[in-house]
Order: sequence, then structure tokens, then C-alpha cells
Amino acid sequence: MNSILHRFDLKETIDVPSKFTFPFLYEPHPLAVEAVQQLKTYLDGFKNWFYDLNLGPKNYQHPLGKMFGVLVVEDSSGKLGHLWAYSGVITGEQKDSLFVPLVFNMFSENSNYFKENSQLDVWNKKITILEKDVLYLKNKKQLQKLEKENELLLYNQRKKHSQLKAERKKQREEAVHSLTESAYQKLLDLHQTKGMHAKFLLKEYQVFLNAKKAPLEKAIAIHEEEIKEYKTARKELSNKLQSWIFEQYQFLNAKGVSKNALHLFKNIPPYFPPSGTGDCAAPKLLQYAYRNNLKPVAMAEFWYGASLKSQIRKHGHYYPSCRSKCEPILEHMLQGLEVDDNPMLINPAVGKELSLIYEDDYIMAVNKPEEFLSVRGKTIEDSVEYRMKKRFPQATGPLIVHRLDMSTSGILVLTKSLEVHKKLQEQFENRSVKKRYVALLEGEVKEDTGFIDLALRVDLDNRPFQMVDPVYGKSARTKFEVLERKDGKTRVYFYPITGRTHQLRVHASHPLGLNCPIIGDDLYGFKKDRLYLHAEQLEFIHPVTLKPVVIHVPAPF
Repeated sequence: MNSILHRFDLKETIDVPSKFTFPFLYEPHPLAVEAVQQLKTYLDGFKNWFYDLNLGPKNYQHPLGKMFGVLVVEDSSGKLGHLWAYSGVITGEQKDSLFVPLVFNMFSENSNYFKENSQLDVWNKKITILEKDVLYLKNKKQLQKLEKENELLLYNQRKKHSQLKAERKKQREEAVHSLTESAYQKLLDLHQTKGMHAKFLLKEYQVFLNAKKAPLEKAIAIHEEEIKEYKTARKELSNKLQSWIFEQYQFLNAKGVSKNALHLFKNIPPYFPPSGTGDCAAPKLLQYAYRNNLKPVAMAEFWYGASLKSQIRKHGHYYPSCRSKCEPILEHMLQGLEVDDNPMLINPAVGKELSLIYEDDYIMAVNKPEEFLSVRGKTIEDSVEYRMKKRFPQATGPLIVHRLDMSTSGILVLTKSLEVHKKLQEQFENRSVKKRYVALLEGEVKEDTGFIDLALRVDLDNRPFQMVDPVYGKSARTKFEVLERKDGKTRVYFYPITGRTHQLRVHASHPLGLNCPIIGDDLYGFKKDRLYLHAEQLEFIHPVTLKPVVIHVPAPF
């Protein structure tokens, strides 16, 4: 334990916090910051930290970055120390490591994992052999060729029948004036017989062509049924193995109570732990502390290394614990500890005024302060919508037309009736409203003007973070214009074409965007006194008077 429990070398006394860190939104305690600095110094000492620490194979294709965590602890004698961890699973034992071990090591000798996984390997190999069988692939190729040939033959036959049908129609059109009524009726009967006969022949031809495919289809179906049986057995065993693994992930809390991952996720859709549950830094750190009679005092998690391609991760930046994997676990593991209050339950708008900057008989606009909700939250009712409904109780239907992030300040437009709301909202939806934001960025943007096109979607494992996803993300486009570069910072205009959640924040911070986070962005950059992003100007057509409306509020920074 001596190599894993690290001691502080403090130059000045730092008071111990009275409560443990709330892991999903926090400012790291000075003791945790000191522990992080010691860990960073250790990582900085490696020539190639990622591979030297065996955090991935030599053919690792992803950016070399990792989430690390520290846990400040107090031993039985009251002496402080700290533990280190990284997120993820590394195959094999962590021998002579300065980091805490896995909560459960499925790779240990005589583990049920090896026995069951070896059977999965057997079935994987059988499936691969069947899928690559020469005769099977040959039959599939022949069937594809035959289907194309049949399709062409059938097309030509249908074309021939259509031509004959057209000829019969032309004959009837010419004969209607030259034949007697009885002779014309005989012609109609003849053509009807020929038409029915043609349909019969076409149907029989289809049967004939399908019969040519039947032997190949049967051989392929028999082969694919065998593949399906192996895949079904593989899936059943894989699910069984995954359930067994999560049963072995036993998490302690400060009361000494242990619960496994399956139990902790049984009431949370989809009622099964996500892949990687239990392997994040925070659960590892707490588990080791409890097992070794160490009292948790404070914690912090930070990113070290290159950013991911999809998620924005800044080197050295502190991040909250992930919600999808860690929230149910940490809710259990922190029981028995006094934990900081959840900051997300505190109303940030207390004491802030909401100024009305435009009003007529139909619409109104406010200058929303930073850290002020646009609409009611899950636990906080106070918002622009709430206050304006109290101020204008006679207004009917929805009031708010669009939204701003809680941390963004600036112009927000509302309506006084449902009918006007619908008309104005249509302008936002068809993107005819012109929006201009002012932002102050950390770093110097090279181009004077430009266009950012990075599709976005929510990070399902870590809401409300957004991530870049060109496959499943929604189109997100932004124009920008540099106003000033000064002291390593850049002031810009943003002209959002689309209106995705956190669009400007991600486009500013992402390496494929401007790679310069908005100052004060606690999600994609570094927290300051505020988020330096302001909705400065809106231009739209008044939904009733049909006259242009321009609303302008200068940025407060």
C-alpha cells in the first residue's frame, strides 16, 4: 500500500474540507489541486507517458489522452495522503503500479472470464469460417448475378407485353370507326383474351425465373441458418458473461455496505450497466480507500494528453464524473460521507434583475443575465419564462420563442399570445432570423473570417456535454468574424446558422473548429467569473406589423 498511497509535500498548511466533493459539479479543493500537481509532475517525467504506463497497445489508433483522478484521504492516524487512478481497463495485473487497482480484475488467473471468453473465441472463429466459406460466397455471388439477369429478362418481357398492349389499343382506336358493332365487339373479346393470356405468360415466366434461383437460395439459407444459430449462442453467452462480470463489480460505501453493478442499475433504463461501468477513476479510488481503511476527504478528475476526436477534452482541465456510468455507483459509494450540496439545486438567478428592452402589444424582449435559466429547469423554477409569466399574467399560451444557454447572456424574445408565438417561431425554424453573438476566446484565431461546419449530438454518457459526430450528429453551422486580437485573446462575432445546444461553445473549442474555447466555458474550456458569450443582436420581421425589427444590446465585456 505504501507505493499507492502518496504523501503530500505541502509548503503551507491547507485546511481539510468539512465535506467531501460533490462529484458532478465542483471546484477542486486546494488539497485535490496539490495532489493533481504531483500526479501531473509524475506523468510529465515520462518520455512517452501513454505507452510507458502501458495504457494502450502499440497499434493504438486513438488520440493519446486519458482521464485521471486523485482522491485525498486520511489514514487511521489522521495523516493525509492521496491516491491516483486512471479511467479504463488495462488487460493484465497492475504490478508495481502507483495507481489503484481495478474494482474487479476479470483478467486474473482462473477467472470465469477466460473460460467463457475462450468459448466465445471458438464461436467467433466458427462464424468467421462459415462467413468466409468459399462455396457459400460463390453461391451468393452467383445468386446476385442471376438476380440481375432475371431482372433484365423480366424487364424486357414486360416491355414486350407493354408494346403489344399499345398495339392492340391502337388497333381498337382505328377499328372503332371502320368495323361494324358486332365485328368491333369480337375484336374487343379477342384483345381481352390476348391480354389475359399475356398476364398469365408473364406470371409463369416469373415462376420460371424464380425456379432457377431456388437451389442457390436454399443452399445459402441452410448455410446462413447455421451462422445464425452460432450467433444466437454467442449472444446468449456474451450476455451471460457480461451479467456475471457486473455481479463481480462489488462497490463499497462509507457504511461498509457492498452492492454490485447489476443491483445499482436495475431500476435505471435500460436496466443494465453500460459498458465500462466501474472502470472510471472515481469508483476505483473510493473502492481502494474503503478496502484499506482510508477516509475520503476530497477528489478531482482531470484530462491529460490529446483531446478526443469527438468529445472536447482539454489538457489539464478538471471534469465532473460521468453520469451514465458513475452516477448510480457514486450515489451508493458516497453514502456514509458528508458530501457538499448539489450546486445544481441552487438557483443562480437569485438577486439578478431581468430588464425589459423591447415591448409592444404583441412581443417583448429581455436582456438575460448570465447564469440565468431561459425556461424552468428540473429542480429550479426561476427563469425568464417564469418571471415574464408573472409579470404578464394576461399573456396566453407559450411566451418564450427561443432559448439561450443558462451561462449565455443577451437578447431573448417572447410573445404575448399563442398565435403570434407560432408566427415568430416559424421565422426561427426556417432560419430567417439574423442572430449575432459576441464572444471572447482564449487564444488567437488565425483567420479573420470563416465558416465552421461540425455536426453535433448529445454525449449520451455525459449529459449535457455535446460531441462532434459526423455520422449521427445534426448539422451545426456557424460563421465567424474576428474583431480584435489582444493579449493572447480574440474577440469575435458569431453568426449561428443553425441553433444546436452548445453550438457556439463547441465550435469555438473543438480542434476542428477554432480550437480556442470561449473564456469562462466550464464545460469545454476553463471556468472563470462568467461565460464570455453574449447574444448581442437579433433581426426579424415583426409577426403582426410585418416591419423589420432590430434589437441590439452591447456585450457587458
